[in-house]
Amino acid sequence: MKGFKGGITMRDQVTEIGKGSIIQHGKHNDRIYLIRLCEDDLGIILQSISNLAKENDYSKIFCKVPKYIAPLFFADGYILEAYIPAFFNNKEDVFFLSKFLNSDRLRNIEHSQLKKLHNLLTENMNGTPKVNSAYKVRILSGSDVPQMTEIYSEVFKSYPFPIHNPEYILKTMQEDVVYFGAEKNGKLAALASSEIDREAGNAEMTDFATHPAYLGNRLSGILLRSMEEEMKEQGIHTLYTIARLNSLPMNKTFLRNKYRYSGTLIKNTNISGRIESMNVYYKHL
Repeated sequence: MKGFKGGITMRDQVTEIGKGSIIQHGKHNDRIYLIRLCEDDLGIILQSISNLAKENDYSKIFCKVPKYIAPLFFADGYILEAYIPAFFNNKEDVFFLSKFLNSDRLRNIEHSQLKKLHNLLTENMNGTPKVNSAYKVRILSGSDVPQMTEIYSEVFKSYPFPIHNPEYILKTMQEDVVYFGAEKNGKLAALASSEIDREAGNAEMTDFATHPAYLGNRLSGILLRSMEEEMKEQGIHTLYTIARLNSLPMNKTFLRNKYRYSGTLIKNTNISGRIESMNVYYKHL
């Protein structure tokens, strides 16, 4: 699980509570994110995260839970923002549930971007862009970390996880995070990662970044197709992403590659220097 990294300094901390549930929380994102719910914690989890939110004056709680558990959260005032069918081992659905604790969190919602998203979802996205043969895609290794962190630092002013930190990248490589890079003449131009949950049989397609000098070459799409091929070989059934509402080109990339839109997480994530809304997309292999 990305972010659950011993010894890595993070703006928001990732910690285990109860008998095995994992949360991320802190003022950077001004929220609690229930990343993984242990069923043994059902009796205490709602009160535990509510108390933590009050203690730290957080403005949002965001939870990722199996569908059959969702009614317990609805009864406590949570709302459904997105979902992914057959998320757990190609069987059980997952619900993304949220509770807003401060109305200020809902100020300045990206109305114009949501209208653009509406228009985008009505467009015909058939047809896969041609692969640019000038770029080679490969799985990245420790020797690539300096170029990787250079690109991430160039592209993102802030990020939910410390991808600017070489130590963090190296540690995630030792876990179930596979980084992919598109390079031209030996120079890394763009990269992304597949964060694999082998127990649940799914992977998040994430951390897409293109160096400004290589924008306009649709490198994210090139990377995504290679990532999908690798995940299929590794026996992963469900792919998903949480994409920035404010990055319409990235949304187009997933729609062109037959991902389905399933909801928007309003004012959810601190990325590129501000808290933004995020769109959820999924695809079954």
